[in-house]
Amino acid sequence: MLSQVIAGLIAEHRAKGTLREGRPFLLRRSAAPAEGLLAYPGKVLADAAGSRLFIADTGHHRILIAEQTGTILAVAGTGEVGDEDGPFDRARFHHPHGLASDGEGVYVADTGNHRIRRLDLRARTVETVAGSGKPALGPGGPGRGRGVDLNSPWDLVLHNGRLYIAMAGCHQIWAMELRGAALAPFAGSGREELRDGPRLLAGLNQPSGLATDGRVLYVADSEASAIRTVELREEGRVTTLVGEGLFEFGDVDGTGRGVRLQHPLGVAVLDGTIYIADTYNHKVKVLYPALGSVQTLFGTGKPGRELGAAAAFFEPGGLSAVPGRLFIADTNNHRVCVADLNAATVAEVPLRA
Repeated sequence: MLSQVIAGLIAEHRAKGTLREGRPFLLRRSAAPAEGLLAYPGKVLADAAGSRLFIADTGHHRILIAEQTGTILAVAGTGEVGDEDGPFDRARFHHPHGLASDGEGVYVADTGNHRIRRLDLRARTVETVAGSGKPALGPGGPGRGRGVDLNSPWDLVLHNGRLYIAMAGCHQIWAMELRGAALAPFAGSGREELRDGPRLLAGLNQPSGLATDGRVLYVADSEASAIRTVELREEGRVTTLVGEGLFEFGDVDGTGRGVRLQHPLGVAVLDGTIYIADTYNHKVKVLYPALGSVQTLFGTGKPGRELGAAAAFFEPGGLSAVPGRLFIADTNNHRVCVADLNAATVAEVPLRA
């Protein structure tokens, strides 16, 4: 089918004279990050109760545990890609992303290993709690712990003893009971489509960010450039707040169906306001669910590194909100920032050993 489509496009553009032939198509490798503590941090989690900051140092295949002022307290992972449990200094991850804390430990979406890991913060050890390590083929079915095939778990949120998992690879949200480690799909049919409706009949599109207010899950439904909600009650439904479908994206603030995002990867919720990492627009935006409106909070729409009131980002991928502050994984700038929500200014978190 793809061969037929490609052949048709070649014929069409050759006839129009818009096909460039006879010259090679050159690709360039992206520049490696400058030497520093972080490489492409994907997600960040601020622990309001403990004043700690957990950072998925995705490009370095490790998790940093720091004070919110920037002092690094511990590092889980050797920095080399792999799949190994054990003490922090021997454990290995593969492009970890999402994080969720239960106070004594931190759950990690170990995306490249198709596993869920848990950091024991007291013992300083890493344990695999879910995922066989093999990617699931298709939506998959229920199971328990390490006996279940997962598919690119990208973000996590914990609520009432249940870990919700944004399973980007199979276009679903899964849930794991912490007691007993039973896992099952919670929302999404597995079909990649923007379809609202009952939880397991609705369609999602590479969900990559999760947050909750205790009533619903807020989902960054990335491929559809949409923000969705999933009700937590048993007969819950999936509803679209922003977004029109797989091929409707842009950078338009406003209200209702005219709003456009571009591949958002992160969401956070605080006091009824939804914060969005509008990743490919290099912005952080706010969504007011009661009004159905979206406004740019920070970012120029172009890659940049500026701080202060005129802050700029480069494909921010993760957010975490605590009273008065919003932590931002500024992924392609290889840094974590913190926004003062009262002063409307942004500073870089000065990470240091």
